[in-house]
Amino acid sequence: MDLRQMEYVVALADEEQFTRAAAICGVSQSGLSAAIRALEDELGTRLFTRTTRRVEATEAGRALLPHARGLLDQAAAGRDAVVRASHELSGTLRIGAEQCLGVVDVPPLLERFRRRYPLVDIAFLQVGSHELVAAVRAGELDLAFVATEEHLTHVRRTELGRREVVLLCPPGHPLAGAARTGWSALAGHDFIDFQPSWGVRSLNDAVCAARGVTRQVRCTVNDIHTLLDLVGRGLGVALVPQHVAAKPQAAGLVTVRLPQDGVPSWVVSAVTGSGPSLAPRLLELLDAEPELASAARPGADR
Repeated sequence: MDLRQMEYVVALADEEQFTRAAAICGVSQSGLSAAIRALEDELGTRLFTRTTRRVEATEAGRALLPHARGLLDQAAAGRDAVVRASHELSGTLRIGAEQCLGVVDVPPLLERFRRRYPLVDIAFLQVGSHELVAAVRAGELDLAFVATEEHLTHVRRTELGRREVVLLCPPGHPLAGAARTGWSALAGHDFIDFQPSWGVRSLNDAVCAARGVTRQVRCTVNDIHTLLDLVGRGLGVALVPQHVAAKPQAAGLVTVRLPQDGVPSWVVSAVTGSGPSLAPRLLELLDAEPELASAARPGADR
């Protein structure tokens, strides 16, 4: 067993899909699959069961998983110790993020950054994506994790991942009876959505307008958990990224998929400005340890 194989095991267990796990690990799907098979041959047992729809850890795989995470943590701690001994970096990292990004887990990432660079102060801002992009462009933030593909001129962008947008309904709602709905069926229903500064709001508005759907947004919020609570109380339905619908707080709600012809994607990116900053050090850490992105599992409470 080696660290790279442990990284593959963790990513595959978290993502439950070879394609996404391979992308997170920066390896081809065939390469990841071959490495997992080699590890299974070495251990003499299956670590994952594979179907056409998903991949699940076996009992043996689940037994290995905490040890794999522990080995990766120990390796990360070792790298941090070396960096601290050879680089006394100081200053302030000004960073922002939209809430519940799903494909990147910001608090563990900042924890790792602080362990590696203990003399660096961190200023963290959590607002909507459009505000964050404007702050990066104005030089007020060094880096922001955003969920929008709009207004990205004069910033550097690195895509981190994407999620399918789904419809979330309260039980008993007229749209809750089918696994997939048509666009025209959305018309006439009350919607709950985020404030205009959120990337998902502008995405929802654009998608519905392009398909001739007139939405009635009866309630706007600035917090994902509040949105889930209001949907559960019957105030309306909501268009959300799939990982939000998978949160524990949404357990009593009904997820309905959108039409197959043009399902919108919610895209998460890191954006940075052109001036000197500590942002490249944070992105280097994210590139070197992709498990910091895969740690944000769809059901995680972020």
